[in-house]
Amino acid sequence: MISSSAHAVLDPREMLPDPAQEARAREIGRGLRCLVCQNQSIDDSNAELARDLRRIVRERVAAGDTDEEVVRFVVDRYGEFVLLKPPVNAMTIALWASPAVLFGLGALSAWLYLRRRRPAPGAPAELSAEERARLKGLLTE
Repeated sequence: MISSSAHAVLDPREMLPDPAQEARAREIGRGLRCLVCQNQSIDDSNAELARDLRRIVRERVAAGDTDEEVVRFVVDRYGEFVLLKPPVNAMTIALWASPAVLFGLGALSAWLYLRRRRPAPGAPAELSAEERARLKGLLTE
């Protein structure tokens, strides 16, 4: 029996006759993102595209594909964005790390800019009255 929680599969014709296959299809659907809603799984969305994706998942499950084969088929067709939990790889690490890297580069740039604006340590002090008089004399010659 299907759980009583609210799911978007409203049309009984969408459901597979084998309860085990239907349970697999729902589990796979919970891991796939609705490309229209983006914050919902295809199992929870009422969007037409989600309905089409549910049909594809059920067709692949009924054809005997493993869960991994079904997910790979959908990812090959729609890209990794369709996964609610994308795999950890170089691209996702770069995506998640980029804000911290950009913040670090901005902070470093600001620090270097402010450092260059300050007088260097050990910079000469102000001229004494005698030095100013001598400089004035040199400039008037």
